[in-house]
Amino acid sequence: MERREFILASCGYALSALGRPDTDSITRRTKSALPGAVRVGQGEVTAVRHMVKALGDSASELGGGHARHLAVRYLTQDVAPWLEGRFTEATGRDLFAATSQLVHLAGWMAQEEGDTPELRGLAQRYYAHSFRLAAEADDPELSATALRGLAVQCADLGHRAEAVQLGEACVDYGRHLDNPRAVAYCEATLANAAAQDDDRRTATKHLALSETAIGKPAAAPGDSWAAHYSPGRWAHESGMILSRLGDLDAAEEHLHLALDIHGLDRRRTRAIVLADLGGVRLRQGDVDGAMATWRDFLDCADGIRSVRVQAALRDLRVRPRRYTKVPEAQELREQAARISG
Repeated sequence: MERREFILASCGYALSALGRPDTDSITRRTKSALPGAVRVGQGEVTAVRHMVKALGDSASELGGGHARHLAVRYLTQDVAPWLEGRFTEATGRDLFAATSQLVHLAGWMAQEEGDTPELRGLAQRYYAHSFRLAAEADDPELSATALRGLAVQCADLGHRAEAVQLGEACVDYGRHLDNPRAVAYCEATLANAAAQDDDRRTATKHLALSETAIGKPAAAPGDSWAAHYSPGRWAHESGMILSRLGDLDAAEEHLHLALDIHGLDRRRTRAIVLADLGGVRLRQGDVDGAMATWRDFLDCADGIRSVRVQAALRDLRVRPRRYTKVPEAQELREQAARISG
């Protein structure tokens, strides 16, 4: 791994991640460590996993823009030498899998930090590298997770065909997983990409498959990256897919499920769901409901460094402008301007 952050890339680079990585890399590394290479054991693997959880928890609560440089520094200064160290094959696969999680987290943080070509390209490179690490570790769940990151980013950038192709690859990697949440995660990825590609049939099919999977009992607690994909997060993503398909009543129902029944324990996540629900209610003509929901959003949004929260704040500074007879509309716009700076 290079001891620096990755440079800008295009969505064409994302598709190159579908090429088959070198699955024998770890086996060769166990036989070719340089003299003086640091010895690596399960203690180092555990350390990486703990750091992923600690940094991920912080980013999920406050936004990825808060801690990305901490993740990058740990990755380049501590973990990179371990990847070049001496380890058994079993430890090597565990180390590469844990590092895949850390690299994916760094990519998500870059994507969260800002909507610039440099940060988008940086995120894409991290996701692609996370995929290669996961594939070399022979971990199909982490491979699927990295492909999901690439698919979501391509969809956000408007590269619909590439997003669908990556979503299909994500589903293919996740097809035989025995973790229902991971399967739901993969199926929802393709449903979202298809919905943005105006392919209602494919979106509906894979949304139903994701619903079937999320309704099954969760796998036993462990190191699964998909463990965070709770029924609440599924309900949020499904609500937005349904919104794109034009089913606003079902979308509102799913967003309510996310907030009120399944619950969301992270302030950043709850803020994003509230912003989305306000938008759905406005499209339904429920102006008062939208204003009330956006008021709750603003209460959650202050202090969060997330590109999605910032986009919602910018939207809120503009969208209520047409409602000149609603006193609360101007108040919400002013509050959104204060928070976004």
